[in-house]
Amino acid sequence: MRLFFYYFIASTLFYSCLGGAKPYNFPQAVDTTDKPVNLQEKKTYSLLDGTMLVDNQFDGARLNDFRQIEDGVFEAIILPENEPINSSPWYAFSLESSIPRNIELRLSYPTAEHRYPPKLSLDGQNWIPIDSTQYLEQYGDSTGLAVSIDLPSGQKIYIAAQEIISSSDVYQWCNKLAINSSVVYDTIGQSLLGRPLPVLEINEGETKDKPALVFLSRQHPPEVTGFMCFQAFIEELLSDPRADDFFSAYRVLVFPLINPDGVDLGHWRHNAGGIDLNRDWAYYHQPETRQVADYIVRSTRKGKNQVLLGLDFHSTWYDVYYTMREDQGTSVLPDFKRNWLQAIETELGNGYQINEKPGVIGRPISARWFFVQFGAEGITYEIGDNTERDFIDQKGRVSARTLMDELLD
Repeated sequence: MRLFFYYFIASTLFYSCLGGAKPYNFPQAVDTTDKPVNLQEKKTYSLLDGTMLVDNQFDGARLNDFRQIEDGVFEAIILPENEPINSSPWYAFSLESSIPRNIELRLSYPTAEHRYPPKLSLDGQNWIPIDSTQYLEQYGDSTGLAVSIDLPSGQKIYIAAQEIISSSDVYQWCNKLAINSSVVYDTIGQSLLGRPLPVLEINEGETKDKPALVFLSRQHPPEVTGFMCFQAFIEELLSDPRADDFFSAYRVLVFPLINPDGVDLGHWRHNAGGIDLNRDWAYYHQPETRQVADYIVRSTRKGKNQVLLGLDFHSTWYDVYYTMREDQGTSVLPDFKRNWLQAIETELGNGYQINEKPGVIGRPISARWFFVQFGAEGITYEIGDNTERDFIDQKGRVSARTLMDELLD
């Protein structure tokens, strides 16, 4: 124990001298050193004498095998990048037939249970949920799903677990926001496979001596609904009539894509190093976490900015806010969480009730890292997989307006 204490003190001093994030011994340690990853084979599957093509050669695709079971019945095999892993079987591929045909498509997950209802698209950009009348009961158990799909002649159809928002889509969104004079779009480095790690700096006037707010997203590739809420949230901050006052008072750092490799490779949860990045906020073994954490620490130290708040947007089975229990410590914003969540509930109205789940410091996740690193309030903002998309947008915008209300009060 004494040796660990000396190691911890030495490590803290070492990283402080470098200006980067200091390590922290979280109560529930997680090994985040690299693990082997099984890459899917990118290919075009040709079936029925070449009259039917199945393809996974695009960013965000996930398909490990595709085969015909019997006449008119086909099976897509979906496997994770490695294990153990949580049950979030992401899939995305395209289907194309040279003649009109109806097929039964079976989505099979040998190591997991079905989670995401299929979405369909003709262009890979605009998506609609598959109609419930297309579900087939004979294969609709917890380990897979069967659906009926009509393939028109010569028309490519994309099928995916959720809407595909690839790294290029995120970079385009960042460029669009950078038209705003308050926004500076930059990169802080690269992922393990060399994809850019973007950051948006939002500020009016001098950055020095201002409190700082930090917003994160896409640590987990399939968690698209969380990113949708994140987009609405950031866009509302920028378009609100009080934006100039808000960004004159606060320095805002936005990290919209922490795991670009996992997103583009169609991973269920991990980065290219086979690691859940939202368990790597203790010793930063993965390059993405290390660079984001170091950038936050170094840039706010240079600007003499006290970090007040870190919001990390995710998705899970339902809408929920993961906060920290009051007996775990008091942040530098002691009343913010209660007031903000209550304001969201009030403004959304129509009987909406906040689902808050306070917890302990526990594992090395980003929300707890903000507290142990800065004494800041840290919240994991989760949106349900199947939450209505219009409501996701509304909730993101309401969350931004009420946050401004609270922090400008």
